[in-house]
Amino acid sequence: MSVKAFELVPAVERDLLMGDKARINIECIECCGKHLYVGTNDCFIHHFLLDEVTSSKGKLSYSAQKLLHKYLGLKKPVAELRAASALERLIVLCDGIVFLVDMVTLETVPSAAGGGAKIRSVTAFCINENPVNGDPFCVEMCVLSSKRRTVQIYMVYEDRVQLVKEVTTPEQPCAVSLDGYFLCLALTTQYVILNYNTGASQDLFPYNSEERRPIVKRISREEFLLAAPGGLGMFANAEGISQRAPVNWSESVIGAAVCFPYVVALDESFITIHSMLDQQLKQTLSFRDGHILQDFEGKVILASTKAVYVLVPLPLERQIQDLLAGHRVEEALILTEGAQRNIPKDKFQILHKRILQQAGFIQFGQLQFLEAKEHFRKGQLDVRELISLYPLLLPASSSFTRCHPPLHEFADLNHLAQGDQEKVLRCKKFLISYLGEVRSTEVVNGCREDVDTALLKLYAEQDHDSLLDLLASDNACVLADSVPWLEKYHKYFALGLLYHYNGQDSAAVQLWIRVVDGDLQDSTRSDLYEYIVDFLCSSSNLDLVWKYADWALQKDPTIGVHVFTKRPARKDQPETNPDDVITYLGKHSQALLLYLEHLVLERRIQKEKFHTHLAVMYLERVLSLLSESSTDEEQLTKARERLQALLRESNFYRVQFLLGKMENCEQLLLERATLHGKLEEHDKALHILVHKLRDFSSAEAFCIWASSCRDSEYRQQLFHLLLGVYLDRSLPGDAQTAAGGGTGELEMAAVDLLNRHGEVFDAVRVLRMLPEGWSLQLLRPFLGRAVRASMHACRTSQIALGLAHSENVQLLHDRLKERKKPIFVSEKKGCHLCHNTFSEPAVVCLPGGVPVHTHCVAQRVRDSPTKRQLTNSSNHT
Repeated sequence: MSVKAFELVPAVERDLLMGDKARINIECIECCGKHLYVGTNDCFIHHFLLDEVTSSKGKLSYSAQKLLHKYLGLKKPVAELRAASALERLIVLCDGIVFLVDMVTLETVPSAAGGGAKIRSVTAFCINENPVNGDPFCVEMCVLSSKRRTVQIYMVYEDRVQLVKEVTTPEQPCAVSLDGYFLCLALTTQYVILNYNTGASQDLFPYNSEERRPIVKRISREEFLLAAPGGLGMFANAEGISQRAPVNWSESVIGAAVCFPYVVALDESFITIHSMLDQQLKQTLSFRDGHILQDFEGKVILASTKAVYVLVPLPLERQIQDLLAGHRVEEALILTEGAQRNIPKDKFQILHKRILQQAGFIQFGQLQFLEAKEHFRKGQLDVRELISLYPLLLPASSSFTRCHPPLHEFADLNHLAQGDQEKVLRCKKFLISYLGEVRSTEVVNGCREDVDTALLKLYAEQDHDSLLDLLASDNACVLADSVPWLEKYHKYFALGLLYHYNGQDSAAVQLWIRVVDGDLQDSTRSDLYEYIVDFLCSSSNLDLVWKYADWALQKDPTIGVHVFTKRPARKDQPETNPDDVITYLGKHSQALLLYLEHLVLERRIQKEKFHTHLAVMYLERVLSLLSESSTDEEQLTKARERLQALLRESNFYRVQFLLGKMENCEQLLLERATLHGKLEEHDKALHILVHKLRDFSSAEAFCIWASSCRDSEYRQQLFHLLLGVYLDRSLPGDAQTAAGGGTGELEMAAVDLLNRHGEVFDAVRVLRMLPEGWSLQLLRPFLGRAVRASMHACRTSQIALGLAHSENVQLLHDRLKERKKPIFVSEKKGCHLCHNTFSEPAVVCLPGGVPVHTHCVAQRVRDSPTKRQLTNSSNHT
């Protein structure tokens, strides 16, 4: 696609150059700064001064002033001109002769003594723009000879030229370009790269110089542009490799130049301009009778036979903006990135970012959201530029103003969508996605409030699931802007979260309560009541907890009590006083029961009043169920099990107080038995279990429970007590009958007790208690277990005795070994107890062979309650 990259501006008009001389034609041109040199077919050199003139509208033109013209006296056309500004010389090719001319006077430079200033039989020459010689006062020049197949390298000085290298070529060279040591040559049939220093050569591709004029143009360091067959402009580097794609120009091209990023080519009728970046034809300019195209330090100059023109590139930014105006995003980006090397780094970064941002908005308007997002990201777009397209999304407090000049042509989203609601919806979904990605990056630094508020509004409007995630995390939503928006879309739960984030917990809870009570409609959470309770649980504001606890308890006591029972134990979380809570829960009996269970059963608080209070509430529940005419047996059973478990497991309630409450209730005999057990009144407990309840399994379980934390002797006493209750015949016959009739059942219970728990009993004592008429067969399991237990005890005792005897023998052995050792006593040695020296040989030896006075040991034994084993020894020193 086309783009206006250049304008053709006249530089030297025909009248200024030749006046009324119609036969004069331009043959060559050279430009050095503002100085333009023109060689003509009548052997003249014309010197002009070019001044750039910029109009008020920014249009560039040139003003040419003729300074001088000079006849060279050879009567042949001037074929080539090259400026050596460091030497203030023009290198001229005319009539096959290369010679030097003064740049100011245009006078031919005479030869210096001992050296010539002319080279003859020359068909073409070029200057090395990347010289290998470090001398700043000479110029390297390559010359093609018309008589030999050679390429000659000369050093050009102010008044002489010096041959330094001559290289033979396989064919006659007809065009050349030089860079460093590398020659790019157009031979008769092909192009080659030749290193004149090493002699190494590389064939490029074939070419017929007789069919068309060859073009060899150096375009950058060690890179050349060549006219290839098929109308192609080929690039080749010094290694003979093409690192750029070719451009497809005319087959009749007579000149080419590079003005990055464009390749300018001239044929008989047109100037064509191709991009080096995408190889596309960008512009075509009509140009009749053109036959010269040269670039001089970035300035492209063309000449017809009668006039000189400058091909002025339009400013890069204007070209890019033209492309963007045509929505040619990729071309604009390619052009921008391709021009990087020609623009200062800081300026390029600013330009590149802006172009990326503009490209992003163009693709955003075309709903190409993935591409737009990538360009926004690379261009580091101020995200508020995008948000500002959406009406009312930016908070009222935002100080943002759009970039000037603007990055896009849209007034707002409605202007972009032109009433298409589907397009509006897609744009909003894109913004949600984009803001969600960038809000945690550096892109939103300094505008976090604007981004989060806009995101909140979009989430609320689109009923997006991420609204709650936004408000439950760290955010910067502006409260004043967010409240009406959330109310508008009935997002009251989300509004409560926002209140909470801004430290307004009371407002949050009050709002949620209105939703639960049905005053406001919000279906966000079906479990909002439970959420409020959890919120109060975790709140560190006890005033808030007390304020709304009553509402939670009235709604559902079993869940509402979690306000007090589920509070986490943290250092920063103030604790509620259990006494205050119990007083507060006085009017909520069910919640009070649950709270007491929490204190006693979960937190294991060992306070008598809590345990007693809980036991009383359990008892009252049981008594209430018993008093009902139609009692639910399942409820009663569960209630009694809870009461019984507490009575068994707790040691902190008031036993006598509870006994008093059960005294006249014959239906709670099992509970009374447990209480008697707590009072160590085991005989009363077992009497209730055996004679009143006839519950022998509970009696056995009672003995196990009552002795669970005691020694084996205590358990044995309890089981003997139970056996005695079973075998007790002191009751009168009528009493026995009232208790269940006869002793046979009790005797069988006694037999079962002995057979099941025989290891607990003292067998001898049991045999004395048993009636004489009992069959041994009945007691066989008990007796067998008793005999085994007796034998086990006997054998265990024997083993223990044997081990003790072995240990005693070992000690005796050690003692005998110690006795064999002499004990040395002298007047210089002191007693270990009184520290006085020994005056007589009679001493007592402590364990370890330490001698002490006999009277010191006697005194210590009298003072000590534990007798020490001492070894008397006397030794004569």
